[in-house]
Amino acid sequence: MPMEPEDFEWDEWDERVERFADPGGDSALYAASEDNPRNLPCPNCGAENVLTPRDRAKGYQCDRCADIAEGKAMPY
Repeated sequence: MPMEPEDFEWDEWDERVERFADPGGDSALYAASEDNPRNLPCPNCGAENVLTPRDRAKGYQCDRCADIAEGKAMPY
């Protein structure tokens, strides 16, 4: 279940907003920025422009592939 800003202390929420692409959601992907653009493909499904360099450095996959791996979504 997505979390709301009210579920956090303000300083913790501010950190989540800066770090995560979807601060209150289930995604672990990094937020895109000028120095961390969302311009890389998913290593699993090949979807374009879904990962940032920081995501790739952590070995992440796109949200859809992560949801499938975690049993939250059906495969394509």
